[in-house]
Amino acid sequence: MADPIVEVRNLRKTYGPKVAVDDVSFAVQPGEIFGILGPNGAGKTTTVETLAGLRQADGGTVRVRGIDTQRDPAAVKDILGVQLQEAMLHDKITVGEALGLFAGFYSDPADPGELLDLLDLREHADRQFGKLSGGQKQRLSIALALVGNPEIAVLDELTTGLDPQARRATWDLVERVRATGVTILLVTHFMEEAERLCDRLVVIDAGRVVAAGTPQGLIDGLDDGRTVVVRFAPDDVARGRELLAELAARDAEVATAEAQGATEVAVTGTRRVLFAVVPALAAADLVPDDVRTVTRSLEDVFLAVTGRTYQPDAQPDAQPDTSTGTPLVSATTREGDRS
Repeated sequence: MADPIVEVRNLRKTYGPKVAVDDVSFAVQPGEIFGILGPNGAGKTTTVETLAGLRQADGGTVRVRGIDTQRDPAAVKDILGVQLQEAMLHDKITVGEALGLFAGFYSDPADPGELLDLLDLREHADRQFGKLSGGQKQRLSIALALVGNPEIAVLDELTTGLDPQARRATWDLVERVRATGVTILLVTHFMEEAERLCDRLVVIDAGRVVAAGTPQGLIDGLDDGRTVVVRFAPDDVARGRELLAELAARDAEVATAEAQGATEVAVTGTRRVLFAVVPALAAADLVPDDVRTVTRSLEDVFLAVTGRTYQPDAQPDAQPDTSTGTPLVSATTREGDRS
């Protein structure tokens, strides 16, 4: 494996009595999309701002291409491109003017015209920043992060405030940028975004890494339980609930729970729970309106390692136990081939 292009070890950052980042460690390989995922207030932005040399750490080390960004932040100016969450431009500056201005800050900038084409901004080159849509502003933010020809682009909460269509279009652009050879460090509180884009990631909660690995590896690392959700017509709800309760009584590994009012019943059991539910319905001549299996996600991983439902906008109300610096969950390989 190649040497990491970014290496963070035991990073710690406090603001008075508040511990914002607590013993965070991770390494990013060249060419990957690496995610820092967690709810708002978890310490994600503080982590990448410290990595970029914009904040001073209270402990730990941060290296980009072997350079200590805390000691010499200027040395990574041409290596690291940063799109910060709160970055704004003057309303009157045009897209083309902004790219030209930022290009002047670097010794070997990218071609602004090529960036306009890469990020679908060519037709908006003469449009003022204040007249851009949210999605267009985000595309410009990516372009400004890339204008210095960086090896690494830090994208912080890139799709916050975008509608679903604009968010997915932005995901396509991120993958297009990675295809040019740029390593991407993606900061996000959107679980779906992390699952879609990231090769590997860390999950941060209350300033601490609680899970690390590939998205699929973390999901596959959960227990083998499965859930089947059965939707009944209103006239069949009572009989369906009774049937599935009887099924639970015969198989101790199956439990039933009402979901979404009185029309759906969720049945949780082993990996073979579907093979128990469908024959039971057929034998009773009870035809449901819908039967579906529930797909596991990173939200299930978060619940497993923290004991609470993922609420992206919630501020953590307590620091976790910090007696160890190792992740509570770790997965390092893809497609469920876990070591």
